[in-house]
Amino acid sequence: MPEIVTPDQVDAFRRDGFVCVSGLLSDAEVERFGLHVDEAVARRKRNDPRTLEQKTRYEQSFLQCINLWEDTPGVRPLTFHLRIARAAAELLGVPALRLWHDQALYKEAGGRETDPHQDQPYWPIAETDTITAWIPFDGSTRESGCMGYFPGSHTLGLRKFSNIFFGEDPRKLLDEPALRGLEPVFVEVPRGAVAFHHGLTVHLAHPNRSTRTRRVHTMIYFRDGSTRGTKLPHFAVDRAGIAVGEAIASALTPIAWPRSPGELPEPPALLERDLANGTLPSRETVS
Repeated sequence: MPEIVTPDQVDAFRRDGFVCVSGLLSDAEVERFGLHVDEAVARRKRNDPRTLEQKTRYEQSFLQCINLWEDTPGVRPLTFHLRIARAAAELLGVPALRLWHDQALYKEAGGRETDPHQDQPYWPIAETDTITAWIPFDGSTRESGCMGYFPGSHTLGLRKFSNIFFGEDPRKLLDEPALRGLEPVFVEVPRGAVAFHHGLTVHLAHPNRSTRTRRVHTMIYFRDGSTRGTKLPHFAVDRAGIAVGEAIASALTPIAWPRSPGELPEPPALLERDLANGTLPSRETVS
């Protein structure tokens, strides 16, 4: 079976920490999945009447809806899309991947920039074989809020938590000595393509200066066999009761690759404590 990604793309990813792979989704898939994610975001945010200006600094960067695969059946085939998950495995050079979580990141028209950060420090995963698949349903441009990546930043030994949520200088990370002299490379992603970046790659995004919402769905994958490295709270391990040092493997983090065609994981049962987190499926949306 031929590889999904080319050797040049693998080399670029391992050197730079990011790469864009075209043609992973057909026009019909982009249209269908985009509608399902649109509906899911609208449902999750239906009780929020605030304008963009009334939202927090973080929320002005994007509307974030996590674990849509759990409560939106139409999103599940995208989150576990075999070509995308296989491409991610080939880029990392690992035989099997699990899903950490999926999320919609919808940057509204007028939405502010996404502040520079690394993803990995937000996750209590000891190992660093992690990768995000970033899917803009309409493509992404500099005007609409495309991503910018600091090439090679995943190789610098930097694993720095950035408090992009509140209270910290949003560009503080860029003062790190290891990043001096590096400039972001902004990548415009065509429709049907997927941008991948390593969990340690420093990245940011332009504000959305267009008149349309930048509609993006992402999947975060990690190497099967990875373990919980710290007590840092995170629903992907806390809901399953996974202790520090244990392998991260449960119905919350199913195998994404390899899978048989058409085989989709069943969403895990929600416990009462899970329903209190507004980023997870609510009782109303789970049947």
